[in-house]
Amino acid sequence: MVEYIAAIVVGIALLVWGADRFVVGASSLAKNFGVSPLLIGLTIVGFGTSLPEMLVSATAAFQGNSNLAIGNAIGSNITNIALIIGLTALIAPISIHSKILFREFPILVAACLLTLLLLLDGSLSRFDGIILFSCIILLMLWMVRVDRQSEGDDTIQSEFETELPESMSMLAAFIWFLLGLCILIISSKLIVWGAVALAKDFGVSDLVIGLTIIALGTSLPELAASVMSVMKNEHDLAIGNIIGSNLYNMLAVLSMPGIIDPGVFSELVLQRDFPIMLILTFVLWAMCYGTKNNGIVNRFEGALLLLAYGTYQALIYFQTTGV
Repeated sequence: MVEYIAAIVVGIALLVWGADRFVVGASSLAKNFGVSPLLIGLTIVGFGTSLPEMLVSATAAFQGNSNLAIGNAIGSNITNIALIIGLTALIAPISIHSKILFREFPILVAACLLTLLLLLDGSLSRFDGIILFSCIILLMLWMVRVDRQSEGDDTIQSEFETELPESMSMLAAFIWFLLGLCILIISSKLIVWGAVALAKDFGVSDLVIGLTIIALGTSLPELAASVMSVMKNEHDLAIGNIIGSNLYNMLAVLSMPGIIDPGVFSELVLQRDFPIMLILTFVLWAMCYGTKNNGIVNRFEGALLLLAYGTYQALIYFQTTGV
């Protein structure tokens, strides 16, 4: 059992480092090719921070553990909202000003509702996976359009410019990009191996492991990005990282088990996990629009989100152990 836990811990550490190196390399390559900071932030950075979830889910699906892959996608979204935004808001209230973010919220809700519609029959088919993956392509095309129509005055654009890595040569950027990708692939295999073995040792389902340990581990890049953003007074980035990551999780990450290993999934996904994720998505949207504090997630709301995360983890524990 110790070796399985060690595999997960080491794998997560490598996953976080690999994701960071991948984003640095890919962003530098795009910057050298003249891609705008806004487009890099909306696509490459968002994709890069969700690549850990995508590779872990793809690896799990290839090994026939689709419930772990589905749990990773949904659990990561729950973790992103309840734990990461909650913790970030406790550190400092998050104020939202970006018009782009307010346009992304309805898209995120629409993506969640579309996914729910596809999952209502209790299975994730290959056709469902293709639909979800096609939507992520359309989303990226929309982001390209947003970049072209941007007048350069959106607050998140200046924050993206600040956070882009320093200029580096094409060779150095390519090496970091390739190294980061290789580390991500290796660490994903290590995590899935440890997670599946640990689930068997503890007698719990792959879904539970995906919703808890793996979801938390693969969300660490988003946690680091959001906390660092709010400490640098880049509040729109703190929320933007989460919205972008959740969009990629819902469309790209969840498409992996559908395309690779389609089939029936655990009924608890629709009875417990997806409804909680959907409710939290609506709650975050309401908090960001607000009533009296328009565009602010304050410390009290952050505490409520953390309470929701703790309650959800307790619910999983009691249902799993039968206590």
